[in-house]
Formats: sequence, C-alpha cells, structure tokens
Amino acid sequence: MPKLDVFNLKREKVGDIDLADEVFASEIKEHLFHEVVTAQLASRRAGTSAAKERSAVKGSSKKIYRQKGTGGARHGARSAPIFVGGGRAHPPKVQDWSTRPSRRVRLSALTGALSLLVKEERITVVENIDLGEIKTKKLIGVLGDLKATKKTLVVDTIGNENLRLSIRNLQSAQFLPPEGINVYDLLRHDHVVVSKDAAMAIVARCTGSQS
Repeated sequence: MPKLDVFNLKREKVGDIDLADEVFASEIKEHLFHEVVTAQLASRRAGTSAAKERSAVKGSSKKIYRQKGTGGARHGARSAPIFVGGGRAHPPKVQDWSTRPSRRVRLSALTGALSLLVKEERITVVENIDLGEIKTKKLIGVLGDLKATKKTLVVDTIGNENLRLSIRNLQSAQFLPPEGINVYDLLRHDHVVVSKDAAMAIVARCTGSQS
C-alpha cells in the first residue's frame, strides 16, 4: 500500500496517507491509455460536417440538353458532381464518432494513470486547498510553493468555489473534482495536486465503496 507524504500549502509535511494498492499501485497498461484517450477525444468530435449529394441539390430535374447530336458528353441534370453548383460525390455526412470502452477497461486505465503519477513522483497530496478568497495571484504563489509550476491539474472537492474561480484564468492549470478526473487530463499534465479528501474520494470512486 503506497504511503504518500501530506503537505500544507507551504509544502511543509504535516502527515502521511495510505492509499489503496488497487488504485495507486496497480499495473500500468499503456495500451489501455491509448484506447481510452482515443475514445475520449473521438467522443468530443461534433460530427456535424456534411455536404449535399446530387439528390439533395435543389433544381430542375429536366435533362439539360438532348442526348445525341451535340458533340458533348451525355448529361441528365445540372446537379451532377461534374457541374459547378452540383452535388458532391461521396460527401461527408453527419455521424456520431463516439465510442465507449468497457467499464473494466476505463477503470484499469484510470488506476494505471494514477499509479504512473505516483511511480514518477508527479503527484502531491495536501491537507486541504483553502485559499480563503478568490485570488488567482495567491493560487500562483501556492502552486509555486508546492513545486507545481508547470502544467498542473488540481483536484479537490466540488464545493471549493474559491479554488475553482481562482484557477479558471490560468492557462497552465486546471481544476477538476474527484468525480471528473479522467485518463486524458491526468496524462496531459506534468503534475497533479490533490487534497487529502479528494484522494480518498478517488479511492472510493475506483473501488466502488462510495456511500
């Protein structure tokens, strides 16, 4: 069972926390990262790209000129793809790109991503993230003290409005509640800062022990 140090906002050790092996020390399967992240990004595609084929182009269906004797190719309508203003041949159509891996695959990828962060020492657990006010400058100072100055994901309970509103203007940091953490956001950040309560909520989510 991995034991991580718990810090205050000045990076002073105030204790430690035992985290479940099945969540923070599970097998790291990189092929599942690819499968789940690909599915996440595919599900974000709008799928609204579309164009008209010849049957959808508005216009007369009258034959544009006689079949024989013109010296030109035979044509039946101006809506043919060969004409300007005609329909497209094999046009893109509105479609749903989303895919959804099985729950087992998604859970294994998530716990693997968390375990990778622990293994590479890219996760910091803090007692709490109480800023006391909505202040982006103060949050920047806190992240600096925690040595999380690069691209950082901050995870805390959803009720921490001061944190959520303070972080929203930072391009290098993102806030997520424990219920919203996902493989894509975990892997694309250099460091993760998580509160003690949020860490326990993540364990509860991944082990199915939520009340």
